[in-house]
Amino acid sequence: MNAFFASVEQQANPSLQGKPIAVVGSGRTVVTTASYEARAFGVKTGMNKWEALQACPHLILVVGDNRKYTHTSTQINRIFRDFTPEVETFSIDEAFLDVTGSLALFGSAETIACRIKALIRHRFGLTCSIGIAPNKLLAKLASDMKKPDGLTIIRPEEVTRLMEIIPIQDLCGIGVKTRKQLNSLGIQTCGELGRFPVEILRRTFGVIGDRLHLMGKGIDDSPVVPVEEAEEVKSVGHSMTLDRDLTARRDILKYLLQLSEMVGRRARRYGVAGKTVHLTIRYADFTTVGKQQTRNQATNSTEEIYAEAVKILDTFELLQPVRLLGVRITNLCYQREQLPLFEKERRKALATGAMDAVNNRYGDFSVTFGSLLDEEEKGSFVISPAWRPEGIRNVEVK
Repeated sequence: MNAFFASVEQQANPSLQGKPIAVVGSGRTVVTTASYEARAFGVKTGMNKWEALQACPHLILVVGDNRKYTHTSTQINRIFRDFTPEVETFSIDEAFLDVTGSLALFGSAETIACRIKALIRHRFGLTCSIGIAPNKLLAKLASDMKKPDGLTIIRPEEVTRLMEIIPIQDLCGIGVKTRKQLNSLGIQTCGELGRFPVEILRRTFGVIGDRLHLMGKGIDDSPVVPVEEAEEVKSVGHSMTLDRDLTARRDILKYLLQLSEMVGRRARRYGVAGKTVHLTIRYADFTTVGKQQTRNQATNSTEEIYAEAVKILDTFELLQPVRLLGVRITNLCYQREQLPLFEKERRKALATGAMDAVNNRYGDFSVTFGSLLDEEEKGSFVISPAWRPEGIRNVEVK
């Protein structure tokens, strides 16, 4: 999808159409998406608000509404499944489709892509860029070549020539650190990566050396993985950048309770519980530290996750103000749904289930703990990278 959050906001509010806007959180946070009108002035994802306003003084800041984006993404994914069941939802605004088995029914891949683009534009007023290629690595590369509203095809006979001119950083999976390491070896383009001695790549990068070698040649045998075949979730976590730096323990505890509720609710939705609770703290100078505590029994209870997080917090010497907090559970196991045996625990479980149902439908903290009611601002929430439409879980391949 093209500038997804910003485009959804412009469709929801016609007065924003054609204007430079940036979608941000409710507090001290960064730009999550900028409209193409804002990008023309140099506004980029990840900028602080003041940086964005310096680049574009007449920029309109819009506080994001996660419910709009998740609802729209879910509806768009249903369009994909009208053409093929082989849909891998990678993130809220990206998906891979294997249409090999659909060609006899719908025609060429290009025809399918054009129909998908037309349906998305007609139903939602949004544009997307689609890449068509023999594998996922190249399809992702092609989808980024023409934005917005692009359609790019990489045919098998074009791959070798194309790899000679594509910079290595354009490939999905090669980040800043890997790019710098490859550059230090004299590798700038994919063609150079594909020809580079694989033995040296193995010595430098370990087990991913062979993978990098194949990527340089445009080779990728990873399948499209539909939700039904996705790997089990490995961890459940949330973090938030605070609206202001905190020093008082009681203020920090309120945010820990919010995070514990968000983690517990997601874990309950997935049907998992974790034995290990992790707490991450980022200080005002951006120093980040973390500790973990392993319980005897797995839990997805908000109260128990919170209790463990508080225990961990009390092991830290808070020598400077806290800027970010994160809570995560790992060492997961799947649990069968059943009500507790004893009346007190049964009533508590029913109340938790009712609270989850309301918050899942109407948004985070529609129903919340009384101790949070005097907290006017709940931090800068963003959609978790693990979010998937209709509860789709993490998939490691792209």
